Amino acid sequence: MAGGITDTGELYSPYVGLVYMFNLIVGTGALTMPKAFATAGWLVSLVLLMFLGFMSYMTTTFVVEAMAAANAQLRWKRMEKRKEDDDDEDSSSGVSDSDVLLQDGYERAETRPILSVQRRGSPNIFEITERVEMGQMASMFFNKVGVNLFYFCIIIYLYGDLAIYAAAVPVSLMQVTCSAIGNHSCNVGDGTKYNDTDKCWGPIRRIDAYRLYLAAFTLLLGPFTFFNVQKTKYLQIVTSLMRWIAFILMIILALIRISRGQAEGHPSMAQVSGIRNLFGVCVYSFMCQHSLPSLITPISKKRHVNKLVLLDYILILAFYSLLSFTAIYCFRNDTLMDMYTLNFTNCEIISVAFIRYFLGLFPVFTISTNFPIIAVTLRNNWKTLFHREGGTYPWVVDRIVFPAITLVPPVLVAFCTHDLESLVGITGAYAGNGIQYLIPAFLAYCSRKDTQLVFGSGTVNKHLSPFRHTFWIVFVLIWGFSCFVFVTANIVLSEPKL
Repeated sequence: MAGGITDTGELYSPYVGLVYMFNLIVGTGALTMPKAFATAGWLVSLVLLMFLGFMSYMTTTFVVEAMAAANAQLRWKRMEKRKEDDDDEDSSSGVSDSDVLLQDGYERAETRPILSVQRRGSPNIFEITERVEMGQMASMFFNKVGVNLFYFCIIIYLYGDLAIYAAAVPVSLMQVTCSAIGNHSCNVGDGTKYNDTDKCWGPIRRIDAYRLYLAAFTLLLGPFTFFNVQKTKYLQIVTSLMRWIAFILMIILALIRISRGQAEGHPSMAQVSGIRNLFGVCVYSFMCQHSLPSLITPISKKRHVNKLVLLDYILILAFYSLLSFTAIYCFRNDTLMDMYTLNFTNCEIISVAFIRYFLGLFPVFTISTNFPIIAVTLRNNWKTLFHREGGTYPWVVDRIVFPAITLVPPVLVAFCTHDLESLVGITGAYAGNGIQYLIPAFLAYCSRKDTQLVFGSGTVNKHLSPFRHTFWIVFVLIWGFSCFVFVTANIVLSEPKL
C-alpha cells in the first residue's frame, strides 16, 4: 500500500484467488450491514446494494487494467535500459564516429509510439507478473498533486479503519461482560436499551468499562505499530475459519427462528433518513480495490480474471442479501445492534453459552489480528508520503513520531464515540468513496493515455476493462463527486449522531 514493487509471492489457482478476494471483502462491514438495512428499508437497501456492487465491480476492472498497463511500462523501461546498455558497449568499442547522434536518436525514440514492441515478439507485454501497489501506480500515472491526493485519501481511509477496529473490540467486550456480570444477564441482545451511564459492575458505568477495554486494547496492540508485523498464512486460516463459522451460525440461527414463527421483524420498504449510513456501509463492505495488486498478481492464469471477479461479486451480493434479510425479518428494527453478532448473545435466541460467547466475542478475535497490520500499513504510507529521494528520517521521527501519529488519532476518535454505524458510514462515504470510485477511474483514464503515448494508438491492453468506453469513466467520476455532495448535505441538514 505504501507504494513500490514487491515480490509476487507464491502463485495460486484462479479459484483460490476467488476465495481470497471473498474473504478480503466480507469483513467488518458485513456485521454492520443488517442495522443499515433496517434503518433504510429493505427495498431501498437491496437496490442500493446491487447498484454499489456493480459500481465496485466496474472500478475493480479499472484497477486490473491499470495494473497491466503499469507492468507493460516497467517491462518496456527494462527493455530500453538493456538497449541503452548495449548501445553504450558498442560506442565504447569505437566502431562508429557518429556517437554524437546516439543520444539525440534515443530521445526521439522516447517520444514516438513504440509499435515495434508488439511486433518484435512481446505479445505478453501487458501480462501482470509484478505486484505494483496502488501507490506505485499513482506515482507512475498521476502528477505530484494527484499522488499527494491519493495518499491523503488512503491515509484517511486507514485512519477510519483503525477507529472502527479500536471501537468495535471494546464495544463487544463491554456488551458481553456487562450483561454477563451485571443484573441483566443474557439480555444484551433482547432489545433492552442501555445508556452509557448505566451501571456495569458496581460503581463502574458502561462507558467507563468501554474506555477501560479501549485502554487495554491500545496497550496490548498499540506497541505493534512501532514494529514490523506480517500476517502469517496460519493466522489467515484461523481468522477465516472463525469468520465463516460465525456468519453461517448467524444465518442458520436466524432462519431457524423465522421457520418456527418466532420472527419479530417487520422492516419498512424505504426510509430516506437511513440512506446515508447505508451508502457508507455498502461502500465499506465492497472495499477491495486497495488490495487488488496483492490478490490478482499471484493468480497463475489471468486470462479470465474479469469473469472471476464478476463471479466473486455475485456471490458476495447474494451473501450480503441473505445475511441482511434474515436479520431484518428475525429481529425488530429497534433491537438490531450496530454489531450484528451481539444480537445472538441473548439466552432466548441461543441456549448454549459457548455459542453465545463465541458470537459475542467474535469481532474481538478477528479484528485484533487485523489492527496491527492496518496500523503498520498506515505508518508506512505516512513515511512514503513525506519521503524524499535519497533522504532518510532521524531515528526519533522514524521510530516514534510516525507510529505515534498513526496510533493516537484513531484511539482518540474511539474514546469519543463508539457509534459503529456512523463510523463505518462516514469512513465509507468519504475516504472509501475516493478509493473505490475516484482513484480507479483516474487510474484507468491516465493509464490509457500513457499506454497510447508510449506504445501507440493501435496497442490493445489484454486486461482492458469491459467498460472500456470513456463514458464509464465519466459516469464513475460524476457518481463519486455526487456522492460527496449528497453525503455532506445529508450530514449538514440532519442531526449528526457523533
